[in-house]
Amino acid sequence: MSVIMDFAIFPIDKGEHVSKYVKKVVEMIDALPYKSQLTPMGTIVECDTMEECLDVISKANTILELVAERIYCTATFDNKLGLKNQMEHKINAIRGI
Repeated sequence: MSVIMDFAIFPIDKGEHVSKYVKKVVEMIDALPYKSQLTPMGTIVECDTMEECLDVISKANTILELVAERIYCTATFDNKLGLKNQMEHKINAIRGI
């Protein structure tokens, strides 16, 4: 199975600039064994299961709970049974590779 998650999470009680807080979340994701891609509006992570994706969100929330009293999070999922490497496959399909 492949579950691609596109999510954004950040504190909303720390003013206009929150990159120093989001950076800690991105560092945590980079240390995980999952394929990921940082985008200007969030992060895409590909896991084997939905539970792994939800665990990534939980870990990100835990990091931000240390510094924030209010956290915003949004996530979308593409759950496709029987396949792996869907992040790469989707991009290659669009580019005709």
